[in-house]
Amino acid sequence: MSTPWDASAEGVLRLPSGLLVRGRGLRNPLPPGAVPEFALHLRGRRPAPVAWESQWLRWPDFWLPTDRPGFGTALRALLARAGEQRVEVACGGGFGRTGTALACLAVLDGIPNAEAVAYVRAHYARRAVETPWQRRFVAHFPRT
Repeated sequence: MSTPWDASAEGVLRLPSGLLVRGRGLRNPLPPGAVPEFALHLRGRRPAPVAWESQWLRWPDFWLPTDRPGFGTALRALLARAGEQRVEVACGGGFGRTGTALACLAVLDGIPNAEAVAYVRAHYARRAVETPWQRRFVAHFPRT
């Protein structure tokens, strides 16, 4: 088992279960400290390669994932890894797509759908989940 994220580090979200997941913007420099062991990249185009294992899901800026069932599968896999690896979710800026994905992770971790956006805004970033359709997506994201 690897060393977990530092819970106080930039972009790290503690889920209700205690699992730690980092969110970040790929346009920003890599934060200091530990690097991820797995990353889920949410971009309209394939991102630049990274030195750790990663998965890319097509998700245009300000919109929703183009493969919604695949997104759900990827999030569940990322959540399963979070107990043993440093995992992160990243998009261009780190707020809209990343915030939406983190809110969906919170739903999978037990937060009611109606409270997930507020949870991520309080514990990750005030600007998380940028559009009305991203908020609706979280509100209807399936737990199973």
